[in-house]
Amino acid sequence: MNLLPNEAEALFNELIIKTDWPSHIQVIVFPPAIYLSRLNELKDNHVLVGAQNFYPSESGAFTGEISVTQAKTVGADYLLIGHSERRAYFGEHADFLKEKVDASIDQRSPFIFCCGEPITIREVGEELDFVKKQLEDSLFHLSKEDLLFATIAYEPVWAIGTGKTATTQQAEDMQSAIRSWIAEKYDIDVADKISILYGGSCSPENAKELFACPNVDGGLIGGASLKSESFIQIAEAL
Repeated sequence: MNLLPNEAEALFNELIIKTDWPSHIQVIVFPPAIYLSRLNELKDNHVLVGAQNFYPSESGAFTGEISVTQAKTVGADYLLIGHSERRAYFGEHADFLKEKVDASIDQRSPFIFCCGEPITIREVGEELDFVKKQLEDSLFHLSKEDLLFATIAYEPVWAIGTGKTATTQQAEDMQSAIRSWIAEKYDIDVADKISILYGGSCSPENAKELFACPNVDGGLIGGASLKSESFIQIAEAL
């Protein structure tokens, strides 16, 4: 929930102006929903836009919410599901997130599914079981074909907005585990095709080291995305 309209447009334009993105880098900006329509007019093939939130029903008396179709109609190329703040502040539980996943699939919309453990879970060494359950409860019911609409973002909740960052080994261990769970549930081909992002205080200073991990395919960037210079440096580190 950042930036006024002119500020959001200026930031987005600073990303669009950069025309030499390597072909393997896909940039997706998730602005507040009220800016989607305008940014849709500005986007290009290298910089897409996505919706931070949506409601799983197609229509109805859900005041203040937007549907997948409404988000797509005003330009959302991607959807975001299960972000730690949606889980923590707005009580989005596993069954509800499963509904959102299914709504995305019904509309054939690619999405980023977020998972990750709080510090209390990490401290007792149960982070693998915790994250695996998040995936099993809300994502792994999909068919092999439908799972390919997903990108997975691992958010160590204890490293978001705290200045703490998972070590490269911690990030790689979790992201390797996620890929292995996909391979076990589906197959190795599907596991190799799905991008797994890291989202936890990624910065220009640590991005290159994090992205060097074999199973870190990119980043879900928070605070560092509010300035184009730092965001571009992170993207270029990929």
